[in-house]
Amino acid sequence: MEITKREEEYLETMYMLHRNKGIIRVKDIARLMKVKPPSVVDALKKLNEKGLVHYEKYDRILLTEKGRKIAEATYSKHVLLTEFFIEILGIPPEIAEQDACQFEHYVHEITAERIKEFAKFIQEQCPYVLKQFLKEKLTEDKRKR
Repeated sequence: MEITKREEEYLETMYMLHRNKGIIRVKDIARLMKVKPPSVVDALKKLNEKGLVHYEKYDRILLTEKGRKIAEATYSKHVLLTEFFIEILGIPPEIAEQDACQFEHYVHEITAERIKEFAKFIQEQCPYVLKQFLKEKLTEDKRKR
């Protein structure tokens, strides 16, 4: 089954809402994704047809097991990439967050795992080199401003 980038974004948003609030509502999805509620309803219908959510109008919204797994994988990549961009590459948090939102949908699981292993290796085996790199990047960033 083909899942689009946008559908992954909806699933990830629903996953985060459920984790943080315990409930998934159309208006909350719309607010977080900066779309209108009718757009959310259309997406929910498609996700329901694909078996990724349980959705009926005026009823609660639930991720199915399959939908939850996709959402968790997407969210995990998002967190991994954000941390990698900030802690290893020295990217400012707001840029790291934006980039992670884009990259998470295109990075293969094998690549994500390798990034995780590389980050751990660098942090454990080369902490001085990492600190020196980040210090230089921070200095460069300050000069560019």
